[in-house]
Amino acid sequence: MTIELYALLTAVLLGLVHISAAAFTFKAQVGNRYTVGARDAEIKPVGVSARLYRANANFLETFGYFAVCVIVGQLAGATGKLGEIGCGMYLAGRMLYLPLYAAGVPWLRSFSWNIATLGIVLVGIQALPLAALSPG
Repeated sequence: MTIELYALLTAVLLGLVHISAAAFTFKAQVGNRYTVGARDAEIKPVGVSARLYRANANFLETFGYFAVCVIVGQLAGATGKLGEIGCGMYLAGRMLYLPLYAAGVPWLRSFSWNIATLGIVLVGIQALPLAALSPG
């Protein structure tokens, strides 16, 4: 398995951390009675819980792009240092993003998002030349 595929699997696990952090903090906010019930009355998360829900939504917004770039690179046989660096940047940026968002740190959080997004771009650039030349 390539480094890029390991990175993709790691990103999936990171996504589970995101959703778990959001869910557990919301459960702590509203209690078991609400979270195991039918949730007919809508209660919105607030504070840290709301920030973790937004961080999870943001993760989901970028994960699909990352996954597609990795998969296209794999299918085209376009793997290498640029893609590996991009994967590392994506993972590092996304790993930093969650605690920074939870803590409400604005500028560093945005910087970590930029690092992760640049990582996606690098993985895509690695995949692009060979993907464009691949038959069928």
